[in-house]
Amino acid sequence: MKYRILISLLFISSVLVSCQDKKTDNPNNTSVVKESLAGSEFNQDVNAMLKKQLEYGKPSFDNPYKYSEKDIEVTIPILNQLLLDNGYKAVSNEEFSAKIKQIFNRIIDQKSTSKFLYVNFIDKCDKTLNYVPNNAENNGMFVVKNQNFITDLYLLPTIIDYQKIYAETALEENITPKNYKDASGNEVKKYFWKDISNLKEQRKKNIQTLIARNLYLFNDNKAQYKWLTLNDSYFMESLVKTFGYTQDADLLKWVIERTKFDKKDPSDYGKLFWVKDCNEGIRIHANTFKELQKLYAPNDSSQNRFILDNIKGYLEYLESSESPESKILTETEKVKIMANLAYFAEQYKYNQSYKDGTKMMGRLRFFLGDSSRDILQKNNYFNLPKFKEWWDNADYDEYFVEECEYNGTCGPDNQPMNITEWRKKHPKK
Repeated sequence: MKYRILISLLFISSVLVSCQDKKTDNPNNTSVVKESLAGSEFNQDVNAMLKKQLEYGKPSFDNPYKYSEKDIEVTIPILNQLLLDNGYKAVSNEEFSAKIKQIFNRIIDQKSTSKFLYVNFIDKCDKTLNYVPNNAENNGMFVVKNQNFITDLYLLPTIIDYQKIYAETALEENITPKNYKDASGNEVKKYFWKDISNLKEQRKKNIQTLIARNLYLFNDNKAQYKWLTLNDSYFMESLVKTFGYTQDADLLKWVIERTKFDKKDPSDYGKLFWVKDCNEGIRIHANTFKELQKLYAPNDSSQNRFILDNIKGYLEYLESSESPESKILTETEKVKIMANLAYFAEQYKYNQSYKDGTKMMGRLRFFLGDSSRDILQKNNYFNLPKFKEWWDNADYDEYFVEECEYNGTCGPDNQPMNITEWRKKHPKK
């Protein structure tokens, strides 16, 4: 009896403290404490799920936790209230659906009975609901329909101060066995949430991430942008590189300036320029080329001076039939990407301020065989205004690039013909 009274006093005291803390701007505090006092059906569901999660302890390889839809369902009212308490302005179903389509290229079917969409950051075409928190082999998030926000899957101890709000349940953690035997009879050690030294910091980071992502994407709150680029860089880069979201000029510029062509990971650079959608072909990122045009300036001493060198490296990589891109792109798609890259770079050949010698259109001519050239013509050079003119003008550059860079026949004693000599033998048609 004394034990029950003590627990009750501790619980009431902790709730009062939580309610007092709620008056602060600390995002760790939530009005869910009101639900705790009300003893609602919602609170019972949370309490029951919390008991289950505390009993299992922090999941590990040896101690896997069997997640289900219920694990995320019980968190939705908590997360929604956290957002509202921290300035999130709920958007309409129509506006939210349009944003999800624009950013993640996913369609919300309002007629579907499913409460969530799962956006997979590793395989964006895999739409299977995945009830496992993010780890080294899994990375994704949930789109919460009708509530109109996005979230990772968070276990309750990682978003609420359960030791204050659910003090009685938290005390049971102290008497839970620290070990158990698995199906094979092996003794497995549990790691309790109460023993995680940085749980408070984890909780704060989770809540800040939830708030910042939703305010930034759906409330157009630019104040969250800096925090996200500093603390949630994988997510921010994925918006551009995985899903092809290039409408935010500041975000696009940030991604461009931290992405260089690297022979160890050449595919990464191409993610700035195109994305292959699920069953919808490719999208060329016109906004990337517009941003590069702003960044590339004559006599620039910054890393931006290597933009054309990076494009050259990627163009050469993409040309190879051994590249992974050659296995997922049709020949027409591949030619379209290469044509856009060469077209962007070729403009600087005609601007004397840049003294450009990359001969990018000549390289493209060298790379493309007869079938690829036919694709160019049949597609009207992909409607790039000066492409045909620049293509025809680059016949000498094709000769020069082939002789000096790819055949390796140029040297002190073997110089290629200059354009005047070469043109005499190859007059324009």
